[in-house]
Amino acid sequence: MLTYIDVLCILVLFADIFIEPNSKSELVSLLRISGVRISIAIVFSEVGFVKVDKGLLGGSTNLMLLSLLSESDKYGYEIIRELERRSDRTFQLQEGTLYPVLHKLKNNGYVKSYMGTGSNGRKRKYYRITNSGVQQLAEEKKRWKVFSVSVNKVLGSEVRAFG
Repeated sequence: MLTYIDVLCILVLFADIFIEPNSKSELVSLLRISGVRISIAIVFSEVGFVKVDKGLLGGSTNLMLLSLLSESDKYGYEIIRELERRSDRTFQLQEGTLYPVLHKLKNNGYVKSYMGTGSNGRKRKYYRITNSGVQQLAEEKKRWKVFSVSVNKVLGSEVRAFG
């Protein structure tokens, strides 16, 4: 399997451009600016990044959803889109995955739902974080920090190679 660096080198040679993107979205932007066909960016997207293990995603879904809802109330599809956008499409939740998680967060008292009208006039179910959810988010952030710092310590210099 090709690595991020392998694909980047191929793209640089093929496109005759010299760039060091920090993310997939930055690469796509640079390729568009340089006039390179977007199909190259799609190849890069599919080959250059490893899919995230569902176990890793599952352990951080509550954290990410509560974090998004702490900023503003959102409806389901809006949550999916925002998660995709912020993660450069690394996290792509399906509705069948999102709604059971939201239902569990609701049952635990971390979020509430209500019916509202979207900007297009359609009725939508919105989700709002509760005070209990804000406290849970703070706990989840603490756990994530301990976890990620510990993993980075184990990986050592390998982490710096990716950053």
